[in-house]
Amino acid sequence: LLLDPTGQLQSGSPLCPPEGDAGTGMVATNSVAQRTGNISAGTSIFAMVVLDAPLKEVHHEIDVVTTPDGHPVAMVHCNNGASEFAAWAQVFGQFARALGSDADDNAVFETLLRSALQGAADGAGLLAYNNLSGEPVAGLAEGRPAILRTPDSTLNLPNFVRVQVYAMFATLSLGLRVLAAEGVEVKQMFAHGGIFRTAGVAQRLLAAAINTPVLVGDSAGHGGAWGIAVLAAYRRRVLDGLQQSLPEFLDSEVFAGAALSLAEPQADDRAGFEAYLETYEAGLAIQRTAITAI
Repeated sequence: LLLDPTGQLQSGSPLCPPEGDAGTGMVATNSVAQRTGNISAGTSIFAMVVLDAPLKEVHHEIDVVTTPDGHPVAMVHCNNGASEFAAWAQVFGQFARALGSDADDNAVFETLLRSALQGAADGAGLLAYNNLSGEPVAGLAEGRPAILRTPDSTLNLPNFVRVQVYAMFATLSLGLRVLAAEGVEVKQMFAHGGIFRTAGVAQRLLAAAINTPVLVGDSAGHGGAWGIAVLAAYRRRVLDGLQQSLPEFLDSEVFAGAALSLAEPQADDRAGFEAYLETYEAGLAIQRTAITAI
């Protein structure tokens, strides 16, 4: 009666064990078996790799959590994801409307993202930081979002958007280096989150940033809410006598026949991102100065 004063909720009703974003993201991307991995991009961005052996050392960049069925997972969690890009999309949307355009937010977002593919692979001298809050992976206590460029840089829309997308993946790339040094291997990453709804853009640039093939499925934009619904369905089936493990259930009943697109790292993108990341790391000194100065 506390939960439902109408009395319709009966004793014995099954409840799905609660999960946070990490667990629901693993389920939403079919990444609960060992040596599978997923990346969830939203307000924050994080990568999860299901381990087949314990990590050798403790790393401040890595959290160790578990899959919903109890297997250890190495997690690279970055506080800052797509929020800064969304803020810029609002600015461009306001400008479009000031010109009399009736383009909605989705059209503005997609148009901006697609322009990134025409940008220079290394950002042409532009540098973006998307830190609205502190970023422990990069050693930053507070956030100071910024766009920087050299006098000889090429400032245009494709380059601007490309470095904004790169900024989303930069600290994630730094964290995944730690796992690579530990010998943790994953053959491909499954990505989900709203930014992947625009097919082939963020997915392609993410593959370059982490030097790993990236899968995106039809459910890429659904996120954790869909993941917890899948877990609830699994719970119901187990109570009805299902003998499958969670990975077996996902493979055979949820993702069987699912439409997936795969993006391999492209050599030009990869080289461009590496050049960008080198400048990004050097520029962290600017971020630290901004925290104390502004």
